[in-house]
Amino acid sequence: MSTEPQLGQNCEIQPDVRLVDTEDRSPPAVGHEATIRSGSVIYPDVQIGDRFQTGHNVLVREQTTIGDDVTVGTNTVIDGRTTVGDRVSMQTGVYVPSASTIGDNVFLGPHAVLTNDPYPIRTDVGLTGPILEDGVSVGANATLLPGVAIGSGSFVAAGAVVTDDVPPNTLAVGTPAVHRPLPKPLQGGNDI
Repeated sequence: MSTEPQLGQNCEIQPDVRLVDTEDRSPPAVGHEATIRSGSVIYPDVQIGDRFQTGHNVLVREQTTIGDDVTVGTNTVIDGRTTVGDRVSMQTGVYVPSASTIGDNVFLGPHAVLTNDPYPIRTDVGLTGPILEDGVSVGANATLLPGVAIGSGSFVAAGAVVTDDVPPNTLAVGTPAVHRPLPKPLQGGNDI
């Protein structure tokens, strides 16, 4: 098994990037035209599509699959066993825990936090991250609790704490978040 990272054509890998390779795992694979900025670490068993871009100090853990045209902001962490679709934009400081699923055309605002452990450290339960369907927008500093599903085209307002599933094309606002009809200016999906 090759331990050399697999890079597509026209990739820019800045100094102090670590593409982790081990003898017993598949090396990270990055598609064409990627830009990975300094301080970033990508673990083995990671598959990344074309035109991937990071800010500085990004961490992508094992068994993560990332689609095409994905931007991951500075100081963002994507823990392992996560799936990220195409045309996703994660701003600075986003946290995506293991066992999360993010669809296509999704926007995550600065410091949005997804969680996967309903009883941190208190009980031993399976970890289940949130599911963000296609076209979801999540505002800055919003928190999504374990296992919630955010329906396609929905909008989670800045600072919201989402404790229950959000139906498609719905606004989730407040702490805990309540569901409201999606205002007309927020309809129509994301243009990422």
